Amino acid sequence: MTIRELLKQAEEIWGDEKLSLAQIIVRLGKVFGDICRWERNAPKDRERHSGEELKKELGNLIFSTIKFSRELGYDPEECINLAIKAQKEKVDILN
Repeated sequence: MTIRELLKQAEEIWGDEKLSLAQIIVRLGKVFGDICRWERNAPKDRERHSGEELKKELGNLIFSTIKFSRELGYDPEECINLAIKAQKEKVDILN
Protein backbone atom coordinates (compact mmCIF):
# COMPACT_ATOMS: atom_id res chain seq x y z
CA MET A 1 0.00 0.00 0.00
CA THR A 2 1.12 3.51 -0.69
CA ILE A 3 0.50 6.47 1.56
CA ARG A 4 -1.93 7.85 -1.00
CA GLU A 5 -3.89 4.60 -0.93
CA LEU A 6 -3.99 4.71 2.86
CA LEU A 7 -5.24 8.30 2.80
CA LYS A 8 -7.95 7.30 0.33
CA GLN A 9 -9.03 4.44 2.62
CA ALA A 10 -9.09 6.79 5.60
CA GLU A 11 -11.30 9.18 3.64
CA GLU A 12 -13.63 6.31 2.71
CA ILE A 13 -13.88 5.31 6.37
CA TRP A 14 -14.04 8.73 8.04
CA GLY A 15 -15.39 10.98 5.28
CA ASP A 16 -14.50 14.64 5.57
CA GLU A 17 -13.72 14.44 9.31
CA LYS A 18 -11.10 17.01 10.31
CA LEU A 19 -9.83 16.84 13.86
CA SER A 20 -8.04 19.53 15.81
CA LEU A 21 -4.61 18.88 17.29
CA ALA A 22 -6.22 18.49 20.73
CA GLN A 23 -8.63 15.84 19.38
CA ILE A 24 -5.77 14.04 17.65
CA ILE A 25 -3.68 13.99 20.83
CA VAL A 26 -6.55 12.41 22.78
CA ARG A 27 -7.04 9.70 20.14
CA LEU A 28 -3.34 8.90 19.91
CA GLY A 29 -3.20 8.81 23.70
CA LYS A 30 -5.98 6.23 23.75
CA VAL A 31 -4.12 3.95 21.33
CA PHE A 32 -0.84 4.45 23.19
CA GLY A 33 -2.64 3.65 26.43
CA ASP A 34 -3.93 0.41 24.91
CA ILE A 35 -0.34 -0.54 24.04
CA CYS A 36 0.82 0.36 27.55
CA ARG A 37 -1.93 -1.80 29.05
CA TRP A 38 -0.74 -4.65 26.84
CA GLU A 39 2.75 -4.31 28.32
CA ARG A 40 1.51 -3.89 31.89
CA ASN A 41 -0.36 -7.17 31.42
CA ALA A 42 -2.76 -6.71 34.34
CA PRO A 43 -4.92 -9.75 35.07
CA LYS A 44 -8.06 -7.85 34.02
CA ASP A 45 -6.59 -7.20 30.56
CA ARG A 46 -5.03 -10.59 29.82
CA GLU A 47 -8.05 -12.06 28.09
CA ARG A 48 -7.75 -9.41 25.37
CA HIS A 49 -4.00 -9.70 24.94
CA SER A 50 -2.82 -11.47 21.85
CA GLY A 51 -0.34 -10.89 19.08
CA GLU A 52 -3.26 -9.88 16.88
CA GLU A 53 -4.38 -7.23 19.36
CA LEU A 54 -0.90 -5.70 19.57
CA LYS A 55 -0.55 -5.74 15.77
CA LYS A 56 -3.92 -3.99 15.49
CA GLU A 57 -2.86 -1.26 17.92
CA LEU A 58 0.46 -0.72 16.12
CA GLY A 59 -1.50 -0.53 12.86
CA ASN A 60 -3.81 2.01 14.45
CA LEU A 61 -0.80 4.19 15.25
CA ILE A 62 0.48 3.97 11.68
CA PHE A 63 -2.82 4.37 9.85
CA SER A 64 -4.19 7.07 12.15
CA THR A 65 -0.99 9.10 12.18
CA ILE A 66 -0.96 9.22 8.39
CA LYS A 67 -4.56 10.47 8.47
CA PHE A 68 -3.90 12.93 11.29
CA SER A 69 -0.85 14.47 9.63
CA ARG A 70 -2.95 15.25 6.55
CA GLU A 71 -5.74 16.71 8.71
CA LEU A 72 -3.21 19.09 10.26
CA GLY A 73 -2.17 20.23 6.78
CA TYR A 74 1.07 18.25 6.54
CA ASP A 75 2.20 15.91 3.79
CA PRO A 76 2.48 12.48 5.44
CA GLU A 77 5.36 11.47 3.18
CA GLU A 78 7.31 14.56 4.22
CA CYS A 79 6.61 13.78 7.90
CA ILE A 80 7.89 10.23 7.41
CA ASN A 81 10.99 11.42 5.58
CA LEU A 82 11.75 13.90 8.37
CA ALA A 83 11.41 11.10 10.93
CA ILE A 84 13.73 8.83 8.92
CA LYS A 85 16.32 11.61 8.69
CA ALA A 86 16.09 12.32 12.43
CA GLN A 87 16.45 8.64 13.33
CA LYS A 88 19.49 8.27 11.07
CA GLU A 89 21.07 11.33 12.69
CA LYS A 90 20.33 9.93 16.16
CA VAL A 91 22.01 6.62 15.29
CA ASP A 92 25.02 8.48 13.90
CA ILE A 93 25.34 10.46 17.14
CA LEU A 94 25.09 7.30 19.24
CA ASN A 95 27.74 5.49 17.19
